[in-house]
Amino acid sequence: MDEERALYIVRAGEAGAIERVLRDYSDKHRATFKFETTDEEKRKKLCEGIFKVLVKDVPTTCQVSCLEVLRILSRDKKILVPVTTKENMQILLRLAKLNESDDSLEKVSEFPVIVESLKCLCNIVFNSQMAQQLSLELNLAAKLCNLLKKCKDRKFINDIKCFDLRLLFLLSLLHTDIRSQLRYELQGLPLLTQILESAFSIKWTDEYESAIDHNGPPLSPQETDCAIEALKALFNVTVDSWKVHKESDSHQFRVMAAVLRHCLLIVGPTEDKTEELHSNAVNLLSNVPVSCLDVLICPLTHEETAQEATTLDELPSEKTAAKETVLKNNTMVYNGMNMEAIHVLLNFMEKRIDKGSSYREGLTPVLSLLTECSRAHRNIRKFLKDQVLPPLRDVTNRPEVGSTVRNKLVRLMTHVDLGVKQIAAEFLFVLCKERVDSLLKYTGYGNAAGLLAARGLLAGGRGDNWYSEDEDTDTEEYKNAKPNINLITGHLEEPMPNPIDEMTEEQKEYEAMKLVNMLDKLSRRADVKDLHQDGG
Repeated sequence: MDEERALYIVRAGEAGAIERVLRDYSDKHRATFKFETTDEEKRKKLCEGIFKVLVKDVPTTCQVSCLEVLRILSRDKKILVPVTTKENMQILLRLAKLNESDDSLEKVSEFPVIVESLKCLCNIVFNSQMAQQLSLELNLAAKLCNLLKKCKDRKFINDIKCFDLRLLFLLSLLHTDIRSQLRYELQGLPLLTQILESAFSIKWTDEYESAIDHNGPPLSPQETDCAIEALKALFNVTVDSWKVHKESDSHQFRVMAAVLRHCLLIVGPTEDKTEELHSNAVNLLSNVPVSCLDVLICPLTHEETAQEATTLDELPSEKTAAKETVLKNNTMVYNGMNMEAIHVLLNFMEKRIDKGSSYREGLTPVLSLLTECSRAHRNIRKFLKDQVLPPLRDVTNRPEVGSTVRNKLVRLMTHVDLGVKQIAAEFLFVLCKERVDSLLKYTGYGNAAGLLAARGLLAGGRGDNWYSEDEDTDTEEYKNAKPNINLITGHLEEPMPNPIDEMTEEQKEYEAMKLVNMLDKLSRRADVKDLHQDGG
C-alpha cells in the first residue's frame, strides 16, 4: 500500500506532494532492511519513478527526499537489476558533484543532496554487480579522488568525505584493478594519508614526528568516522605493499606510519570508537613494510630526556637497571626511546586476549605486527621482552596459570585454533631471540612442543634469524629454584618423598629379596631363550 501511494504521487504529483509522500515513506521504512517479495515489482517501479523526478528541476528538499527513499530501496538487491543503468548512475554522479565540470563545493544547501547521493551509490555498488562494472566504465574511483581533493581541508563537510571514503573503500574491496589504479595512477597513498592528517589535526615537529597533546579533547564522532573510513580504504590500497621498491615509497610509508602512531596515541568520542579506530590502525600497520616501522618509536626530546633523568634519580636502583620508566606525563620510555605507541599496541593485544573470542580476526593482526616489529627492531623487542617476559622470580605456578600477559600468551600456545597458537608461540619465541633454552624457561617444554616440532628444534638450538648477543640475567630467586624446576611444566615442584625412608628394616629386607627374585627370574628366562636360539 505504501509503495502504491508513493508511486501514484511520484508519477502524477507536483514537487511538494512528492516530497511529502516520500518523506512519510522514508520515516516509516528508515529501519527496514528486509522487504516483502510480494511488493517487489512496485518497488522497482518506484525506483524508476524517483530517477525520473531526479532529472527534473525540483527543489533541493525534494531531491533529498527522493534520494532518502532510493537509499532505503537500494538495500534490496533484487530490485536493482532493472534500475542500475549507466544513465541512472550518471544521475547520481551528477548529484554527488562527481563530474569533472563541478569545480567547487560552495553551496552549503547542496551538501545534503551530495551526501544522500553518495549513500545511494554505496548501497547500489555494494549490492549490484552491474553497478560495479559501470563504476569501472565511468572511472568512479578517479572522480571520488577529485571530490576528496576539493574537501580535503574543509572540516565542515565531514559527511561528504566520510561517504566518499566509504565508496572508495567498497570499490577497492571489490576490484583489484581499482586498488592498483588508486595506488599508482591516482596517488591514493599520499592523498588518503593527508585525509588522515586533516582528521587528526596533526602538527609535525620533525619529518616523522607529530606533536601529541595528551590533555587535548577526543576526536569528534565525525572526525573519527572519517578517519576509520580512510584507514579502511588505505588498507585496500596497500594490501600488497609488503616490500618497498623505491625510496619515494619508503618515505610515503614512513609518513603513513607516523600518522598511524599519532592515531594510536589519541582517543575517539567513546571507548568502542577508540577501539575501532585503533583496530583499523593495527590492520593498516600490518601492510607497512617492516623496515618503515621504526618511526613507531622515536628518541626523546631534550626536555623529555631531562625529565627522564630526574625520574630515574627518584627510582629504586633495581628499577633503574631495567632502563624502563614512566615519565610524569605518562610517556613510556625505554633505553632513551619513546615507546608510547608500542605500549598502546601491547595493551590493545591484551584487551583482545581478555575478550576470549574471535581471536583469529581480532588478535592475530596485532600479534603478528608485534612479532615482526620485534624481529626487525631491537629496541622494540627489548622493550616488549621487558614488559611481557620480565626476569622470573616466582616459579611456583605453571607458566599458563595467572593473569600476567605472559600467562595469557602461554595459554594461547595450546589454543585449538592452529593459527592463533602458532602466532602466540612465534611472538614469545622472537622475544626470546629464537633461543630454545630461553623460551623453555618462560613457557615450559609442554607448551612449546608444538612450535619446536614445527621448527625442527625439539632437541634444542635456536632459530634462523640473527639477534644481538646480549645475555639474559637470571634473578637470584630463579637461580636457587632452577635445579627443582620441572622442564616439562616449567614450574617448581617439591621433591617427591623417598618411600624407603618410611619403611621398617623388615620391610626393606622384604622388598630387597623381592627385587632379587625378580632379577633372578629375568636372568633364567634370558638363558632359556639363548639355548633355544642355539639349538635352532
